[in-house]
Amino acid sequence: MTTAFITHRDCWLHDMGTFHPECPDRLSAINDRLIAAGLDLYLSFYDAPEATAEQVARAHAPGYLEELLANVPEHGIRHLDPDTAMSPGTMRAALRSAGAGVLATDLVMSGEVENAFCAVRPPGHHAERGKAMGFCFLNNIAIAVRHATEAHGLQRVAIVDFDVHHGNGTEDIFRDDPRVMMASIFQHPFYPYSGADNPPAHMCNIPVPAGTRGDAFRQIVSEVWVPALRNHNPQAIFISAGFDAHYEDDMGSLGLVESDYVWATEQIKGLAADCGHKRIVSILEGGYALSSLARSVVAHIKSLADL
Repeated sequence: MTTAFITHRDCWLHDMGTFHPECPDRLSAINDRLIAAGLDLYLSFYDAPEATAEQVARAHAPGYLEELLANVPEHGIRHLDPDTAMSPGTMRAALRSAGAGVLATDLVMSGEVENAFCAVRPPGHHAERGKAMGFCFLNNIAIAVRHATEAHGLQRVAIVDFDVHHGNGTEDIFRDDPRVMMASIFQHPFYPYSGADNPPAHMCNIPVPAGTRGDAFRQIVSEVWVPALRNHNPQAIFISAGFDAHYEDDMGSLGLVESDYVWATEQIKGLAADCGHKRIVSILEGGYALSSLARSVVAHIKSLADL
């Protein structure tokens, strides 16, 4: 059984301006490191399709996609908020990114692959039902999970989010859907300043202070995440794979390293196997220091692929 690697050249088209940390070079760094590590010989590569309006509408508010499309500039950059901006290629990239998660879901549900990693941008976990924010336009992980529940009929799904920022958009979309358990760890207090106050019972949110390192992260995963997720008994696990909690990434102030991401991936794989399947869909979120991002993604993929 193989691991799928899903991306598309359109994901390079989104450009929020010179020196913006969420830049096309993020994907180039991952691709270069993947080839240098020789992983391209062991993965199954797929081009991401564009998500359809129907697929997007499962996670987002009516009219939201149309509103985004109407805001795409013909030239230059249009800001939706101080750190989230659209360029002419933004929605082509966003629809491919969302479509990658849909394709990954189809591949793991059909058994064609055991798991999948989506190397896509823009990221998605800050995008709420009707609001773009935090570099995010469409909530890629939410669209993929809704595809799993609505198109494939899954009744119990888990989302694991280890990005340095709380996935407020994902929580917003699944707040009233107990079929979907979300287990997340995030720096707090920190952008988007949410997730710590009275989350729903199916949201296993663990805020941690700046300076938290791998030993504390592993303890939280072992003692809190894994028991809660095992009790939920998910039929598939989706990962919001942000790598900006790495100690080299100045977007946050946590202290994880590649071995922590490998360890976490192994725990998720073990949990998926214990639940009677091995279905895992991992979608890139944050990670802005190019070297640590590329190293961490490759370590994560090697773990997914048993290499």
